[in-house]
Amino acid sequence: MVAEERAAWAGLISLVLTIPVYVVVLVGASDPTASWLPIMLWTIGAGIVLTVLIIAVWALIARAREGDAVAATDIRDRDISRMGTRVEHAFLVIAGLGVIALCAVSADVFWIAQTMFAGFAVSAFVGGIARVIAYRRGLI
Repeated sequence: MVAEERAAWAGLISLVLTIPVYVVVLVGASDPTASWLPIMLWTIGAGIVLTVLIIAVWALIARAREGDAVAATDIRDRDISRMGTRVEHAFLVIAGLGVIALCAVSADVFWIAQTMFAGFAVSAFVGGIARVIAYRRGLI
């Protein structure tokens, strides 16, 4: 498994762990509409840190098992990365349209932020899944 595939998996693992925690903490808050920002920022930070830690530990294990060949990349990795980015952007556009619609109806900032956050999460999840599938089955 190349570094880019491990990074895709690490992102998915981190996302699957952090988003449910965010939802549980937000729902459990006494007033979620007033305390959402610190919860969201901590979740984003924790997700980034967790992803970096997973990538680093996994890279150390892979290097110990397979040597320096594990860091090699090729044109396929670049193409898969581009395809994953295109998939992610499509979902970000959908989330952006949702945010614009919420702004048009003067929705509360809480709902606008939650919609964009969900859009980022779905985008990262779908893009990660697309990358993993491309690594496993190849690009079409």
